[in-house]
Amino acid sequence: MSSVSTVSPDAPVLLVQLSDSHLFAEADGALLGMHTRESLRRVIELVRAQQPWIDLVLATGDLSQDGTLESYRQFRDMTGPLGAPTRWIPGNHDEPSIMAQAAAHSDLLEPVVDIGHWRVTLLDSAVPGSVPGYLQDQQLQLLAQALSEAPNRHHLVCFHHHPVPIGSAWMEPIGLRNPDALFAVLDRFPQVRAVLWGHVHQEIDRERNGVRLLASPSTCIQFAPGSDDFKVSEQAPGYRWLRLHADGRLETGVERVQDFAFTPDYASDGY
Repeated sequence: MSSVSTVSPDAPVLLVQLSDSHLFAEADGALLGMHTRESLRRVIELVRAQQPWIDLVLATGDLSQDGTLESYRQFRDMTGPLGAPTRWIPGNHDEPSIMAQAAAHSDLLEPVVDIGHWRVTLLDSAVPGSVPGYLQDQQLQLLAQALSEAPNRHHLVCFHHHPVPIGSAWMEPIGLRNPDALFAVLDRFPQVRAVLWGHVHQEIDRERNGVRLLASPSTCIQFAPGSDDFKVSEQAPGYRWLRLHADGRLETGVERVQDFAFTPDYASDGY
């Protein structure tokens, strides 16, 4: 467990979520025709313009598309100017051992962080060689311990794969395969305020048993909401901000890059 200092212990803390950047080792690497390094650069420019003070950056998986050390180094270098503590979790496209090399001598992979009156727990839902996700017993134990040890804190729980149906038939088989095990833990702890994930490349904001369920845009391509088959939206890349208040309230919103024209190239290498 690590702590991130804030200006005042009772002041709201500002988190920024960057998800599904799908970087390549090559500077011109593209996903369905979108140059992912350029789209991440545009999103980071937007974050810097809109969020002058960030307390914590959360990178919620699929930082890389090709799993190369260079792609992770690029992500680390590109997010550095945000000037905030950062945490990474792997997604299904990531290579955890290579990610660990890129994060060496840092706290990027620390799974539990206390910030203000909140605790953020970051779980690894990735399964090597698999697109769907699964929370192993070790991860569920980590979650239960993080929650039980901080009963007086408000809790935000993060991972990569979606734990609930999102209305896109093609994505249902590639979400979290054991959501019942996750919710069996979460339901024991009334201090859980929100669950946050990536993977779905779109904005979701729902509630379950008083807990906010949040998913966010990718910093590159967006998936069309409600699509039965794989379909890319022409929406622009974006990020999510979260303002966590000392009393447990959570304000959040999604911001997208402006003047970003993109037409998917389905003939190129797919997602």
